[in-house]
Amino acid sequence: MSFSGKTILVAVSGGIAAYKTCYLVSKLVKTGASVHVTMTRNATEFVSPLTFETLSHNRVTVDTFDRDFTWEVEHVSLAKKADLCIIAPATANVIAKIACGIADDFVTTTVLACKCPIIFAPAMNTAMFENEATQKNIATLVGRGFVPVYGESGYLACGDVGSGRMAEPDKLYAAACAVFGMSEDLSGKTVLITSGATREPIDPVRFITNRSSGKMGYALATAAHRRGAKVIYIKGFTNKFDIPTTFDVIDVQTTEDMLEAVKSKIGEADYIIMAAAPCDYKMTPAQQKIKSAKLDLELVKAPDCAAWAGNHKGRSKLVIFAAETENGCDNACKKLVAKNADMAVLNDVTAAGAGFDVDTDIATLITSNGAESLPLMRKSELADIVLDRMLSL
Repeated sequence: MSFSGKTILVAVSGGIAAYKTCYLVSKLVKTGASVHVTMTRNATEFVSPLTFETLSHNRVTVDTFDRDFTWEVEHVSLAKKADLCIIAPATANVIAKIACGIADDFVTTTVLACKCPIIFAPAMNTAMFENEATQKNIATLVGRGFVPVYGESGYLACGDVGSGRMAEPDKLYAAACAVFGMSEDLSGKTVLITSGATREPIDPVRFITNRSSGKMGYALATAAHRRGAKVIYIKGFTNKFDIPTTFDVIDVQTTEDMLEAVKSKIGEADYIIMAAAPCDYKMTPAQQKIKSAKLDLELVKAPDCAAWAGNHKGRSKLVIFAAETENGCDNACKKLVAKNADMAVLNDVTAAGAGFDVDTDIATLITSNGAESLPLMRKSELADIVLDRMLSL
């Protein structure tokens, strides 16, 4: 349930909606796709090729006769390697050219050479979109198996109100998922996910925390969102992520704050995933900055958010994470029972390529039925496997 191993060609034509395609490319890359962008010359007037090169990590091609590349018939090679092509925005001009078999630039020659599924997102003025010629050209492409994805009617850049807006990136992303058989199997469900580290204050300046970056929690949240879930995202301190506006986000500081957030939302959740790394210990903080030569901290146990969730989950399913450095399986199995969880995701944080603030992980999924060891993989891939197993609980 990720785009790992998939090559996606994104063809950008000259419309103001090209800026939306930046978000689409970013999202495809974050979920493991190898994305190659090609642009018409008009498209470069709206978004620079450098922007797409930065987002895709691949060279953007505009000129059919560009000599600055390793030799190959590039439009043919791109078409051959693509598992999916997305034309976004698809202007009236580009739609007409492809419908008539005209290949007079890199975008049209590449698209016409594609044998993979092709999604296109019409984007133009309302009158142009409703014009009989445009509608016939769209029908021609549909007749050839192209998949149209339309935006909602509304305000256009030209000032008109009506049809012709480009589909939002999330809608195009969902269409791409559908092409690869990725169903929205969490549609209608609510998933509560905790993510990141909490901080327990020592004084007004200092605090204790841990090394969690929130990358795993974010991967789980975005995967659940892509699969149709409503996401309640309770986050401590994390790396900076592009969080969808549709998430129900609750920012917390301390472990006590996280527990209160879980208490306030647990009744809404069908699934609870405790992926955060809340501090296990806390103290009564000093009111003023400590300046003594020696610092002695008297720490006490902080509340156990996962255990509270396990005791109050009702019919919901609970997934916990166990970051261990030794006796991993034994400790994770004990936590599974002690916290009344349905599944534990064990991470050996000392293993190469696993642990905190990296993009990969090595996990073992533990339930009452046994353990499933997984190899090193991207956290975005692991997120989908965790969700798959969660749905089978």
